Amino acid sequence: MQRLDAIERVRLAQLPTPVVEAPRLAAHAGLARLLIKRDDMTGLALGGNKARKLEYDLAAAVRSGSDLLVTVGGTQSNHAAMTAAAGRRLGLDAKLVLGGPDFASFGGNLALDVLYGAEIRYLVDDDDNDSLAAAMEEWVRELRAAGRRPFAVPLGGSTGAGALGYVQAVRELAAQLGDGPLQIITAVGSCGTFAGLNLGARLFLPRARVFGISVSRSAGEIRRRTLELVAEAARLLGAEVPVSPGELACFDDYGGDYGVPTAAGDDAIRLAARLEGLVLDPVYTGKSMSGLLDLARRGVLDPGVTAVFLHTGGLPIVFAFEDAVRPLAECTKIRR
Repeated sequence: MQRLDAIERVRLAQLPTPVVEAPRLAAHAGLARLLIKRDDMTGLALGGNKARKLEYDLAAAVRSGSDLLVTVGGTQSNHAAMTAAAGRRLGLDAKLVLGGPDFASFGGNLALDVLYGAEIRYLVDDDDNDSLAAAMEEWVRELRAAGRRPFAVPLGGSTGAGALGYVQAVRELAAQLGDGPLQIITAVGSCGTFAGLNLGARLFLPRARVFGISVSRSAGEIRRRTLELVAEAARLLGAEVPVSPGELACFDDYGGDYGVPTAAGDDAIRLAARLEGLVLDPVYTGKSMSGLLDLARRGVLDPGVTAVFLHTGGLPIVFAFEDAVRPLAECTKIRR
């Protein structure tokens, strides 16, 4: 689609990302074929899906002459760390408004935030999206009053422009796998990736169906926000792509509380690691893999149709959850 190619973007990701077979995990799930789309290998800030969205979101920051980026997220926000990294790639400072439980050490993505030199304002015990957005707006006003030129990036980089990153990803997937039937499974948080996948499927893989596994919002909230983002992205493309709420396959049974590991998610993490050497995280991909496994068990996924699990990244988060890993350790210490 020529209109997609004409839309401005900055290059941040290493693309295309590979698609790899997961035969032992497929056999465990009762699927004829399971593929992993390795968007944990996009390269920016140890990889992840946000790189594709930031390519489109930050084009406006460069065009407008901004000198710093401001964004929001939870304690271990992949998006915040990747925005800070993208800022450094583009020669821009980064300010992060983060929120959640108090913490004693800078592990996981917090360590990356610090490494990239991002200034952080942390809302202790408050990760409400409205609170984070209000704190970001206040900081933006302060920065402008001080003569800076900030560019605000919303939660998760989820905008109509950002969703185009996953329209592009579906076109990439079509080039890699052809136009046959597919079942694409992804984690859903701020809905930008889910919106882009659904719009991209309509344009480039009409025989594919997208399944979203929520890590935070209710299915109703996901459908509402996803439809808004699909409409925004379609307008940018000048495309008429009607998508109804009933066409969006999203499930809110597997997320639990945002940022809090679940037993099923932890089981999926161990299974993926021990069957395929695949590393998932307890906030996003572990939960979405637990959803995939349960949907396969329940027959919601067609066992005869190729399933594609979108690995959205989040690998730094693994190193912030030592308490979840320690009980699994089989370690004999020998002193000589």
